Amino acid sequence: MKYLIYPMLILFFASCDVDRPLKDAISDQSYWKSEEDLIAAANYLYTFLPELPVSDDNWADDGFGLVANEISSGTRIAPSVDDEYKNHYKLIRAANNFIEKSSIALTTGVEQNTINKYVGEALFFRAWAYTELVMRYGDVPLVLSVLTDVSDELYAPKSSRAQVMEAIYQDLDKAAGFLPTPSKRGSKGYGRVTNTAALSLKARSALFEGTRSKFHNYGNPEKHLQIAIEASEKVINSGQHELFSSYFDLFQYAGEGRQNKENIFVAQHGISVGNDIRSYNAGFIINGANNITKTLVDAYLMKDGLPIDQSPLYTEPVDHSAYFENRDPRMAHTIFKKGDPYNQDATFTIPSLTYHVTGFVSRKYLDPKELGTNNRTFIDRVLIRYAEVLLIYAEATYELNGSISDADLNQSINLLRERVGMPKLTNEFVDKNGLDMREEIRRERRIELAVEGFRYWDIIRWKTAEQVLPVAVLGSYYFEDGFGTGEPNLTDDNYILVQKGSTRTFDPQKDYLWPFPVEELALNTNLVQNPGW
Repeated sequence: MKYLIYPMLILFFASCDVDRPLKDAISDQSYWKSEEDLIAAANYLYTFLPELPVSDDNWADDGFGLVANEISSGTRIAPSVDDEYKNHYKLIRAANNFIEKSSIALTTGVEQNTINKYVGEALFFRAWAYTELVMRYGDVPLVLSVLTDVSDELYAPKSSRAQVMEAIYQDLDKAAGFLPTPSKRGSKGYGRVTNTAALSLKARSALFEGTRSKFHNYGNPEKHLQIAIEASEKVINSGQHELFSSYFDLFQYAGEGRQNKENIFVAQHGISVGNDIRSYNAGFIINGANNITKTLVDAYLMKDGLPIDQSPLYTEPVDHSAYFENRDPRMAHTIFKKGDPYNQDATFTIPSLTYHVTGFVSRKYLDPKELGTNNRTFIDRVLIRYAEVLLIYAEATYELNGSISDADLNQSINLLRERVGMPKLTNEFVDKNGLDMREEIRRERRIELAVEGFRYWDIIRWKTAEQVLPVAVLGSYYFEDGFGTGEPNLTDDNYILVQKGSTRTFDPQKDYLWPFPVEELALNTNLVQNPGW
């Protein structure tokens, strides 16, 4: 999909605050006249998709940048301005405007079915924005129409998260009915939203709310978990998606395009966005954007399917390469090890602790041939993939019923394990080895989706952030002559100490929600700050 963004159209859709209109805007009546106009307006919605690098895992316990961040450290204060908040409402305004004004094209002969196809995209993006807002802020203003500068809704109080979730589900149901399947989109339409993307987003949103309400003790978790199961089942039964053959290649050029049926929705790189070609500075990865922590490394199973503290295959590593021996292959596909192609024609040897502060370097989205030249990569960022849908189905099923059958495991988690040659997860295996099924389902999600931006939101919805965040951040065991430049702090047992536990806090009374920006509170006195902020 090629993005063609008209400068005046961007001006029309941009807004500084919650759905506040600009004074200077092109006339709607002069714009919405053709399918080309609808395409251009819909294309603008795609510019709001998140970019690389994936920083969300650095907010949790799986990742760490070059320095500590305020979210994982628990040191942030309510900001005066918050781009996350502002940009999601800009997207909502653009989607609302599209939904309301697109019918003008009927007057010039554009068919209703054609209009609906693009309205489906707008509905998807509105639901996307509200999902992101609810995850962060909880109750938020719900705006489902275009406002004027005198609209009372500009000063309305927050709507409950239950109301917002209902609006999300309604938008995604309607979008799924309007949008084509991936097969109908074909290669030409790859990158545009499909009906399975809408259903997958519904499943994701419902799993978040269902488990959050269950573990935070509010609302109706069973309702949301049932929605998550039904939406994920529709994707599974659609026949539109299957797992890609190679886990590693999912995040390389080999995994791009319509031929990879695992990708449900991606943010495309290497395409025109306004006057720029969307790309990513690959040098950020080797310069410390995504350093993987010891706690994530320790979560990878051994090849016998057992955790490292239970498997007879596990031995304490004697060098950096030994970490990867007899482990789940996804570990070596996610973290650089000695001998991996790394920088043009070079291979990875030892981490430089100047940049790779934990000693573990992420491999995802890094093409070695692009390093050292222009340091740009054009690999698409995967936003929704079929593996996540399978994991949603498994988790929602377990949390709703308190158990999961081997048959359900075989059509979900075990497909992921089969791809990488890992043993099946069964009830018998769990019982025989004294494991906990919930923890193994969560582990599978953590490993399969590592460094893809899920971990922080998972520990928020599970209400485990208060246990896993306010502890020391550790890296690799410090092997003599096993690392390049950099002088790390070490624990008493010789692990790299990246951040002391005494500098990390998490207040469960406030940190499970984000603070509203002070600017928004000043603009709307009916907008109440979240507790504790």
